Amino acid sequence: MNDGWNPPDLSKAVAVVTGASRGVGRGIAAALGAAGATVYVTGRSARDGNRTEDLPGTVDETAEEVTRRGGTGIAVRCDHRDPAANEALFERINADHGRLDLLVNNAWGGYERSSEVRFDAPYWDQPMWRYDLFEGSLRAQYDVTRRLTRLMLPEKRGLIVGISFSDGDIYLGQVGYDVFKSASDRMCRGFAADLRKTDIAAVSLHPGFVRTERVEAAWDALGSGPAAVVHTPEYVGRAVVSLLADPEVKEHTGQVLATGDLAERYGFDDVDGKRPPAFRLEGRMTLATRMDRLNRVVKQRTEEARTEEARTEEARTER
Repeated sequence: MNDGWNPPDLSKAVAVVTGASRGVGRGIAAALGAAGATVYVTGRSARDGNRTEDLPGTVDETAEEVTRRGGTGIAVRCDHRDPAANEALFERINADHGRLDLLVNNAWGGYERSSEVRFDAPYWDQPMWRYDLFEGSLRAQYDVTRRLTRLMLPEKRGLIVGISFSDGDIYLGQVGYDVFKSASDRMCRGFAADLRKTDIAAVSLHPGFVRTERVEAAWDALGSGPAAVVHTPEYVGRAVVSLLADPEVKEHTGQVLATGDLAERYGFDDVDGKRPPAFRLEGRMTLATRMDRLNRVVKQRTEEARTEEARTEEARTER
């Protein structure tokens, strides 16, 4: 993309980005592709199978975008909640390259089925299946990290990035959501502590308000407020690229980093030339309530689209 960004040369880097069918994961993979990296793109949505939540995007399309940008994209359909799938991913990368330079833990299934019960309902009204989605997502991050770290240990260097969000002591508006997002940050700190005798860094990275496919589906209903602070998924990708290219990245290990702050530190902008600041929760609306409203609008838009497709197909058949 000709927007003034000059990505560093990461042509020798081997990376894994989980949950990269769409959204932040796809933006990170694309930015790595622009830097020339080899990127294993993992996720549950593939051309030859179902797409999660019926949202657009597959691992195949993201891998093709990585290659189009100048890197090497490798699509791997993978459910990281399955230990066998994580081990198979390890074996494949080990056979192909024998090492790994970057792991981005972006996969998160915690928003699925969100329209069934209010996302910001009090804990006594929350179903246990939602807690299980959060728990499964965090367990998946832990399992894939413990396996793929073995590909970094021989050379004692690499970078592990966990994509999460918390805002200090501000409650996110739902007990399970708050606990597991905080736990994700805490897990990265633990990784960093165990890796302290190596040059492998582990950080937690917080995006801001990202215009993902989910947000796109509800954009008209969100109004002009979010538009003032929104950024693209690739803004997060440029933060990851900058960290990987930084020879002093170990200085960040164990820290919680914000995309906007890294943009200032490393001097990169979003694809539109803007540089949104670090996202902070302000006002009385919790993050869980924001997500609940967003999820309900997405469901409505999806149902409307399905109805329109059915009508179009019925009209075509009648002709």
